Amino acid sequence: MSPSDKPLSIGMVLFQNLTQLDLTGPFEVLSTMPNTHVDLVSQTLDPVISNRQLRILPTIVYEDAPQYDVLFVPGGSGVNALMEDPETLDFLREQASNARYITAVCTGSLVLGAAGLIQGYHATTHWLSLDLLPLFGAILEKDRVVVDRNRITGGGVTAGIDFALRLVAELRGENLAKSIQLALEYNPAPPFKHGHPSVADPQIVNHVREQAAELQAERRQIAERVTKDWV
Repeated sequence: MSPSDKPLSIGMVLFQNLTQLDLTGPFEVLSTMPNTHVDLVSQTLDPVISNRQLRILPTIVYEDAPQYDVLFVPGGSGVNALMEDPETLDFLREQASNARYITAVCTGSLVLGAAGLIQGYHATTHWLSLDLLPLFGAILEKDRVVVDRNRITGGGVTAGIDFALRLVAELRGENLAKSIQLALEYNPAPPFKHGHPSVADPQIVNHVREQAAELQAERRQIAERVTKDWV
């Protein structure tokens, strides 16, 4: 059996107040791979409510989850609580011990960080939270997708599609990744060249920072609290 024919299992972690596109963008890409099973894993089977009020149903709970080939964590405002959730962090550590790839998009990288899973690894996250990565012992990178051994992380929200296509290429080869990209007509042509602070109007960047200031301050406090006793 060739590597492209082997069954793949992917566990995508759900939690309250996640950003649905962090999840659904990668889900659309990864679930398109042949011979692949994707679980939506959560603490309970109760609906998860995204930070924009989209209801998503988990398919399996932590305690019933098999060992996954790929472990994935999305981001969202709910990351703040998740970084201090012992059950989730234990689940991630247990899965990571035997997973082929440990991955995240957006601020899901901070949850991997809180679980101690990106220490010494190059990683990225949403641009608003990049400065938090070193607190977890990660090496900050500003690229849209960062691959370091079996850790793959993506930037904010829409970067999840880029991340997933890169992961498909790693798992099943570039031809399949290109075929999926074409089938999804993923050919970005945004109406404004304004999707990153490096190209955006500084006034708008400052406005977005101000809107997120309270959440980011809380996030930093949690990150510092989680890591204060790390050696």
